[in-house]
Amino acid sequence: MRIEKITTDKKRFLDLLLLADEQEDMIDRYLERGDLFALFDPDLKSLCVVTDEGKGTCELKNLATCVHYQGQGYATRLLEHVFRSYSGKYETLLVGTGEIPRILAFYKRCGFTFSHRLKNFFTDNYREPIVECGVRLVDMIYLRRSL
Repeated sequence: MRIEKITTDKKRFLDLLLLADEQEDMIDRYLERGDLFALFDPDLKSLCVVTDEGKGTCELKNLATCVHYQGQGYATRLLEHVFRSYSGKYETLLVGTGEIPRILAFYKRCGFTFSHRLKNFFTDNYREPIVECGVRLVDMIYLRRSL
């Protein structure tokens, strides 16, 4: 297993990025300014994008694992790499997600705690309704983890 920081042609990973963020123009807002990490074992399994948000804070903007490999620990390993890579450089890592119990439980297992809520984020910023696990996403739930 290896993790690579991707610095060029980041859009070649768009199909996988769209699993975690369903609207391309939203991905365009952060992809080029963020660090893109890809986990290979031996082929691509998971990726994430981390951005500098200033004042000692970075944000996990996208974390996606190929459908056939979900639940096998690849996203956890990628997050552990992010924790190690950004520790000492930042104080806090934020992540925003929908109010889906399974996803919130995953981030809690990874050491995140509730930070704040952005009311109507998904309804105000996405053209089409986003439904995950049968739940229409409305608010963005922000979680934080000290690094």
